[in-house]
Amino acid sequence: MLLLKKLLRRYYLSKQAQTEEHADYLAKVLLTRATITLIQIALLVGFFTLWEFAAEHKIVDAFLVSRPTRVWQTVLSLHANGSLYLHVGVTSLETVIGFIGGTVIGTLLAAVLWWWPNVSRTLDPYLVVLNSLPKIALGPLFIVWLGTSPTTIVAMALAISLITTILVVHSGFQEVDPLKLKLVNSFGATKWQAFKYIVLPGSLPTILSALKVNVGLSWVGVIVGEFLVSRAGLGYLAIYGGQVLNMHLVMTSVLLLAVAAAVMYQLVVLFEKKIVAHHQ
Repeated sequence: MLLLKKLLRRYYLSKQAQTEEHADYLAKVLLTRATITLIQIALLVGFFTLWEFAAEHKIVDAFLVSRPTRVWQTVLSLHANGSLYLHVGVTSLETVIGFIGGTVIGTLLAAVLWWWPNVSRTLDPYLVVLNSLPKIALGPLFIVWLGTSPTTIVAMALAISLITTILVVHSGFQEVDPLKLKLVNSFGATKWQAFKYIVLPGSLPTILSALKVNVGLSWVGVIVGEFLVSRAGLGYLAIYGGQVLNMHLVMTSVLLLAVAAAVMYQLVVLFEKKIVAHHQ
């Protein structure tokens, strides 16, 4: 470790570090990140190793919880018959539509509530109640209104993420420094100018945080919708596997969902970094 740190220190001194202390700092940061990454990988590998070991030695019932080798075989089987990409693609598309729709519509409605405070005060108790309402209870209504189509699944994703987005983003709008608003108003700024140049940029961290929250909420909404009406998708695979007692298929669906959600979250994180870098 000390040898690696010395090599990194020497590298940074020759490339970008201004002083030896700066090179030490950069080397320490890189080593810390690498160590954390290795620990994360080790935890993941250890989890799957322990799972396989427990199933192999009958510590857990492989019929109920499957095992990594059988999950991998199921993935290969789905790949061979071409259904893997169909199910992953269907669920991912529905999630992206729900995610973008919930974020955009929620932010616009939050802006409306900020623009007209009396509307916000009037609707606030209803928004709180809707946010507390278990959204799965709306499933039968969506089925009757929209039919058993992908539209129902997207509507479920919107129902779960929309109200949360409105409340979170509106809260961010309200927390903008009022002194900044008074300052621009004293120079004769219109309400639109105050929103565009003060409120919206000042609420950017809140909006980006709402994006991260919406990733999980959108996946939850889509999977709930697929449990109810779908004929394709990872949620459909999971519910079908449970119905026929094929736990290998269920666990495969769960792990594929975890991978897809992690990829989508990382894409949002990269988007956040670009936005933050652009505004610095």
